[in-house]
Amino acid sequence: MSSIKNIPFSVLDLSPVFEGETARDALRHTLSLAQTAENLGYKRFWLAEHHNMPGIASAATSVVIGYVANGTKKIRVGSGGIMLSNHAPLVIAEQFGTLESLYPGRIDLGLGRAPGTDRPATLALRRSLTSDGDEFPEQLEELRFFFRDVVENQKVQAVPGAGLNIPIWLLSSSGFSAHLAGLLGLPFAFAAHFSPEQTLPSLKLYRQTFQPSDDLPQPYAMVALNIVAAETDDEAEYLATSQTQSFLKLIRGTPGKIPPPVADMNSIWNAQEKALVASRTGGSIIGSKETVKRKLEEFLEATNADEIMVNAMIFDHAKRLRSYEIIAEIWQDKAVRTSA
Repeated sequence: MSSIKNIPFSVLDLSPVFEGETARDALRHTLSLAQTAENLGYKRFWLAEHHNMPGIASAATSVVIGYVANGTKKIRVGSGGIMLSNHAPLVIAEQFGTLESLYPGRIDLGLGRAPGTDRPATLALRRSLTSDGDEFPEQLEELRFFFRDVVENQKVQAVPGAGLNIPIWLLSSSGFSAHLAGLLGLPFAFAAHFSPEQTLPSLKLYRQTFQPSDDLPQPYAMVALNIVAAETDDEAEYLATSQTQSFLKLIRGTPGKIPPPVADMNSIWNAQEKALVASRTGGSIIGSKETVKRKLEEFLEATNADEIMVNAMIFDHAKRLRSYEIIAEIWQDKAVRTSA
């Protein structure tokens, strides 16, 4: 059974662009967060591919991974994820082969099948809307082929890339990639930070279908969660409203930069919007150190996750760093009081 003290914790970062700041500021904050995470003992730092979103600066994901890896020393850096249907597998093999060659033993390749954007941007990326993600298994096999040792008379090879051992993860917010990861014996990461209702069914499907492979002898499931920690429950709830407003903007079809927190969300949304946002963020863990510890223990008891990946869009960068510090204190068991 998983427990807070015996599993790794990692970081998911989208390089959020906050109101009043630029993408340059966001990328600098990303490096600062990665360096802090490394010093705190987080295992890996992942970045996600999103397009046409003014509040996210990690669209050129491979480039940002290189920036972060160059500015850190030992933390694993990777993608959470690369949306494979937006790219030729050879290009991704070459990009991540280059990253692994520059930062050996530190690069993860997490893959998703969604476009990571809206329909107009999908058309701009893919030049067609005929792709619906069903080609993902074939693209994945092609990508894995390029990472294998070159065979005789192979006409196309990834240079660098061929023969390199780069861990491939499958990412999912539903059951498709959970099933595929199980069949292929690959590690699996679930996006509970925006699809909480599918968490338990997807984890169950992955474990039930898992077939041992050369990559992985037994299932390994990481779960991404929104976790906002602060000195008090009230402060954490207040800080979390920046991310809540960001989800609200997406639901309204008006994505923008991440806004500052507000004291009262009821002055911003209606009952229907509140319910829709809750369906996306209902699995979030928000509170003081004691509250976060209790809720994390409950989550691990329910999911038996092998690793937790923490996402937090907090407007004040210092408070964002402090949130990750509090979470590290929890798993390191530093002065966590238990309720009477």
